[in-house]
Amino acid sequence: MGPIIRIFGVTIAAVLVAAGPAAAALDVQKVADGVYALVGPLEQRNAENLGNNATFGAVVTNDGVVLIDSGGSAAGAQEIEEALATVTDQPVRLVINSGGQDHRWFGNGWFRDQGARIIAAEAAVADHASRLDDQFATMRAMVGEATLKGTTPVTASETFDDALDLTHGGVRFELWMVGPAHTPGDTIVWLPESRVVFAGDVVYMDRMLGVGPQSDSRHWLEAFERIIALEPVIVVPGHGAPAPLSKARAETYDYLRHLRAEVGKVIEANGDEVAATKVDQSPFAHLAVFTEISGRNAQQVFMQMEWE
Repeated sequence: MGPIIRIFGVTIAAVLVAAGPAAAALDVQKVADGVYALVGPLEQRNAENLGNNATFGAVVTNDGVVLIDSGGSAAGAQEIEEALATVTDQPVRLVINSGGQDHRWFGNGWFRDQGARIIAAEAAVADHASRLDDQFATMRAMVGEATLKGTTPVTASETFDDALDLTHGGVRFELWMVGPAHTPGDTIVWLPESRVVFAGDVVYMDRMLGVGPQSDSRHWLEAFERIIALEPVIVVPGHGAPAPLSKARAETYDYLRHLRAEVGKVIEANGDEVAATKVDQSPFAHLAVFTEISGRNAQQVFMQMEWE
């Protein structure tokens, strides 16, 4: 079974024939005219989802597709390409990496070999380089060597510092590096005409966000406030389905504020790292993977806040 397309509330199963084992389908959702979200599963990375446990973006222009994030492997990149084929016959001409996480850029090599340009913030490219070995080892452990076959991590050849305003195929894109947040080079992609923002890993919806050693929870809140200032009609998150800003705020911004407040109480009481992992996060227990990562999130926030 290939991607599932949702347009105006109608669900259509698109059958694609592909070599190799069946992969978890991407859910292709139309966000605005020519603007799509490719929503991956909310679970952790595994062989079935090809490392594509994330949401990707696509804008169909007069000069091909602009893709936001390239997938977690070469096989994942091909899955994205198959999903795009259900809505357009245009090739991917430009890939924008929205951050440093593996599924934001491990498919770069596949799309580069198809002739696409790759753009990313300088801070994201530096993060790619510094964490490559660790990310590749983690991905190998989670999805398996067979899934990673043919995956060549390629960093962007075109970079920018804090912001980039570009027009491609008649569509204007505004790129702002707002990290550090989930990763040091997190970047949001703003479409001013449609008032849609591709938020990358600055926003998680439907599943609990992940705070890692590379994350900065305090600055993450400031990054989210950049999105609030845009007043977007729709937010396309890095994980989960597109939704209005109110949902993004409730499931990312409010969660981070709550977690930092609870961990702050532990620090004020001279509590330790173990006590931090036990803080009350129950208001967010409805989010996917809550059980797996909520304690780790609290631990990471504690370790950061100790030094703030």
